[in-house]
Amino acid sequence: MSNDFYITSILPHAGIIIKICRAYTDSQEDFEDFYQEACLQVWKSKDAFQEKSKWSTWVYRVTLNVCLTLAKKNKRRGYNVEITNQRENAENNSAFEDEDLNLLYAAIKKLSEIDRTIILLHLEENPNKEIAVIIGTSANNIAVRINRIKKQLKILLDGKIN
Repeated sequence: MSNDFYITSILPHAGIIIKICRAYTDSQEDFEDFYQEACLQVWKSKDAFQEKSKWSTWVYRVTLNVCLTLAKKNKRRGYNVEITNQRENAENNSAFEDEDLNLLYAAIKKLSEIDRTIILLHLEENPNKEIAVIIGTSANNIAVRINRIKKQLKILLDGKIN
């Protein structure tokens, strides 16, 4: 991967790559593996981008597919990608030190894959219309789902995740 491609095409969207990878990992080591693989796959798939959507949407989709694939592989190998004790993991991983953020990600990990996708896009401040295009539904449906997801996250966070 060229340095120019990374700087111009990946780095501006690193926030969403980080958020998605973080939502599917429990340790710094896994996070770094997922992030590196996502960047590599964005680079490898750049020629397949047909400009039917925004580049950021493409990056999101590629990253999500990478994370889902790696999470499934880890699950098949016997790794548990669900949070067992997020606070214990955070003590040993620098990217996982913020306890409030860890709790938020733990709650997000309890959501269904589609709800996790929606809330991550929402947290990245994508408009409902863009989220709807990515998900394949209407903007009104996304607005309703976001409200339901927020309520579900509040319940999880108030109960400190279970």
